[in-house]
Amino acid sequence: MKITRLLLLAAITVAVSCQKEEAVVPSESSSIQDSKVSKETIAKIESLNLNAEGVEKVEMQLPDGSKKVSYLIEGDIAIDAEQLDNMKAGDITDKQYRTYSLVYSPRVIQIVGWTGMGFGQNLTEKQQEALENAVENYNSLDLGLTFELSFSNDQSLADIVIFQVPDGSVGGSAGFPAGGNPYPFVQIYSGMENYSLEVNTHVMTHEIGHTLGLRHTDWFTRESCGRPSFGELANPTGSVHIPGTPFRLDPNSIMLSCFSASEDGKFGEFDVVALEYIY
Repeated sequence: MKITRLLLLAAITVAVSCQKEEAVVPSESSSIQDSKVSKETIAKIESLNLNAEGVEKVEMQLPDGSKKVSYLIEGDIAIDAEQLDNMKAGDITDKQYRTYSLVYSPRVIQIVGWTGMGFGQNLTEKQQEALENAVENYNSLDLGLTFELSFSNDQSLADIVIFQVPDGSVGGSAGFPAGGNPYPFVQIYSGMENYSLEVNTHVMTHEIGHTLGLRHTDWFTRESCGRPSFGELANPTGSVHIPGTPFRLDPNSIMLSCFSASEDGKFGEFDVVALEYIY
C-alpha cells in the first residue's frame, strides 16, 4: 500500500490516506513483476460500485512467509482475483457503507496481534496498545460479535492476524469478509509509529471495520482526501441504505478514506448506528 501526499484541510489538519507516496520505494513484500491491472479487472471493480481510480496489483507477504496477490482498491482494501470474480454487482451496498458479505453473527472473533518472529514485523508497544483500544471500541458496542485479543506468533486459531509492514509507509490495509468469516489479515505500516496513540487506534479500528464488511464512507468522492464534494455520487442500483445513517458525507466517520493527525480513535455517531444495525 502507498502513502499519499499530505493534504491541508480547511481546519488546517493533515489528511492521510492509507496509501504511500510514489517516491517511496515499495517493500519487497509489495513488489510484483506483472503489476499491470487489466481493463477487464477495472470493469469488474467498477461494476461493484467500488472506486477504480488508482487500483494497484500488489503482493502481500504474510507473517508465515507466504505471499498473496491482491488488488489494492481505494487505498487500503485488498481483494484477490478469486474474490473479485465471486462478487456480484449487488454485493456492494450503500451508506453507511457495507458489503452484503458480512461475518456470521453471533460469534467470538479471535484477533492475534503479531509479536513473534516472522516476515511480518512485530507490532510495536504503541501499536499493541492501539490494537487493545480498537478492540475495546468494538466490544463497547451492542453487537452480536465479541472480540478476544491476544499477542503471539501463533495464528492457528486466529480469525484476524494484525501485523506490521516495516516499509515506513503510513496507514494500513485489509479486505472484506468471505464465507461468513472476516478477512484474515490486517497490515499496519511502520510509519504509524510517528503518529499519536489515538491516530494509531483510529487506523486499527478502521482496518478491522473493513474485515467486518464496512466500506469507506466517502468512497464515491474521497472528499476526506481533499477531493471536491460534488464528484460522483453513489449509484443506487443494487445498493441499500443502512437505516439511520446519512446519505451524504459523514465527517465524523472512522471509515473515511483519509484520516487526519488529530483523530481521537473513536467511532462517529453513525458508525455506531451502522454497526449495531448490521450486527
